[in-house]
Amino acid sequence: MKKFVLSVLSFLPAVAFSAEEAPTFNAAAAERFEKLALACVGKEYPNKISHVLNSDADVAPPRKLTPAFYGCYDWHSSVHGHWLLVRLLRTFPDASFTAAARDALRKSLTAENLKQEAAYIRGEGRATFERPYGLAWLLQLCAELREWDDDQAREMSTNLRPLEDAAVERLKTWLPKLSHPVRIGEHDQTAFGLGLILDYARSTKNDSLARLAADSARKFFFSDKNCPLDYEPSGEDFLSPCLAEADVMRRVLPPYEFGRWLKFFLPQIPTRPDSTWLRVVVSPDPSDPKLAHLDGLNLSRAWMLEGIASVLLPSDSRRNALSAAADEHRRAGLAAVTGAHYEGGHWLGSFAVYLTTRRGIQK
Repeated sequence: MKKFVLSVLSFLPAVAFSAEEAPTFNAAAAERFEKLALACVGKEYPNKISHVLNSDADVAPPRKLTPAFYGCYDWHSSVHGHWLLVRLLRTFPDASFTAAARDALRKSLTAENLKQEAAYIRGEGRATFERPYGLAWLLQLCAELREWDDDQAREMSTNLRPLEDAAVERLKTWLPKLSHPVRIGEHDQTAFGLGLILDYARSTKNDSLARLAADSARKFFFSDKNCPLDYEPSGEDFLSPCLAEADVMRRVLPPYEFGRWLKFFLPQIPTRPDSTWLRVVVSPDPSDPKLAHLDGLNLSRAWMLEGIASVLLPSDSRRNALSAAADEHRRAGLAAVTGAHYEGGHWLGSFAVYLTTRRGIQK
């Protein structure tokens, strides 16, 4: 995988860049994010579990309940923390951090651990466990490993298969029954989950899941118009309801049709190179687990804006405004990934890597 050269001003607090420089997202920069993941994938406490108790027998510490994904404060953050390690190993296979990252993955993603994880999510009363957010990130981890030509990756991919199958089965059962999309800016949002699910399905050539995800997106969003972007954000959002909907629809519709759909869905996008139509947000307290979400919102907005722009025709004048807003959000979002507070540090690195390696746009 090639190394990506990106605009990441203020990316490294220890390194200063002038306004004229074009910083490089290289192995030295990536090491910051790798350290954030390595510091949390084996860190059991503090821990916020979402756990249904059926009896006293279900009372156990996180490492016993979900032995692969017990760190990083909660299950889904642990999952995408492991994804981060894999993503950066693929991007920088010769970096200094590779040995530590491989060791961490080897410790977590064993066959026995993942069999227990699969049994856990199939347990009584857990039909809604991590649905769709955590399950969608799990599928991203599976896709990342399958795309990586590496012996350890193949072994871990095989180990993940029971949990991967359980997740796909869960989503295939749920999506046909979902009568209306969930339009919030947090974990239960439907649009974001569908985007990750669709990318996984296409990468792994799971045609039935790809059709289901694409058909669901069309059913939920094709007739939408005038999304109330001015109502965003809510105070605890880390995903934009409007942009996430457009970001999944650009995966579903042909470019020309998507451009026309976007005109009616987000008429607020200007045709001039302007970033003021979508202002960056500032977390009022990065040490608060919920209020820290706003730092992640800047990152997810940035990659969604880039994704939307990536499929518009070259002649589409809205590309300039989308790119300008994406750049502002990228700068603000990356500057907030300091690791100073565990409340944000345990997950913001994953969002930063998803953005800087353009995962939702290219492999």
